[in-house]
Amino acid sequence: MEDQQHYIRRCPECGSVNLFYNKERGEIICKDCGLVIEDKMIDFSQEWRDFEDDDKGGVKRGGAPMTYTQYDRGLGTEIGRKSDISKFSSKARNKFFRLRKWQYRISTAIERNLKLALAELKRVSSYLKLPASVEEEAARIYTQAVQRGLVRGRSMESVVAGSLYAACRRHEVPRTLDELSEASGIDKKEIGRTYRFITRELEIKILPSNPVDYLARFVSSLKLSPETQSLAVEVLNKAQKAELTSGRGPTGIAAAALYVAALINGEKRTQREVADVAGVTEVTIRNRYKELLEKLNLEKEIKKVKKK
Repeated sequence: MEDQQHYIRRCPECGSVNLFYNKERGEIICKDCGLVIEDKMIDFSQEWRDFEDDDKGGVKRGGAPMTYTQYDRGLGTEIGRKSDISKFSSKARNKFFRLRKWQYRISTAIERNLKLALAELKRVSSYLKLPASVEEEAARIYTQAVQRGLVRGRSMESVVAGSLYAACRRHEVPRTLDELSEASGIDKKEIGRTYRFITRELEIKILPSNPVDYLARFVSSLKLSPETQSLAVEVLNKAQKAELTSGRGPTGIAAAALYVAALINGEKRTQREVADVAGVTEVTIRNRYKELLEKLNLEKEIKKVKKK
């Protein structure tokens, strides 16, 4: 508890330094005015109980780690569900229901918001098959947005989708706005506006998307060979050196590079097939395709394939 005493020096209400650290209840109380300064104090001291017979040498602390995917970060205790009280008497059952009701009533507005929003976040994350690291980052971003009051005037679903998109961008997990729109049911323009607002207000620095990150998913959906994927990477690297990727959508340029690589390797796919997988229009692929042929001098290689 020495570390906690170092950080909490005086009472914010009366300025007293006469504080009482209750380790059993996890509370810090001012002895002068009675203010409960902290009610979820973490005990970092040694755990003296050992529940495992195999490992008698070292004692381990129990419990799951803290996580932002739960409204109380996993530190709280929730009263059980109805199935847990089947053997209770009527008096105990009534008391149980009252406790559950008051536990919900005394929770703050932020906690109630987080309960609903984090459940929606988990649903969308599961639909998009996102890794746990992205889900944790998205929950952290949403929690900060709620604490800063950025959710007011916006739908909870749009802020959840914007947080997930920001987390995907930070962890370089390629997901498009169209995919997030399909998973959350929110218009992609609204998700984009919310995403830009959140990142600006929370000062989250995100680098532009790399078109190479999208190739693996497109190749898998189109059932192309690894050779075609490697050639598409080479085309994209040349395009980046020629500054053809700046100012253009990463999915469009990635789809066009993959379309070119498939033609060169003899694995022909129509522009429509590639456009459907990438979530862009055929016109976009056609325009990017023409730019790649002209700037990178790929017309000769494609003509050789056509002659064969």
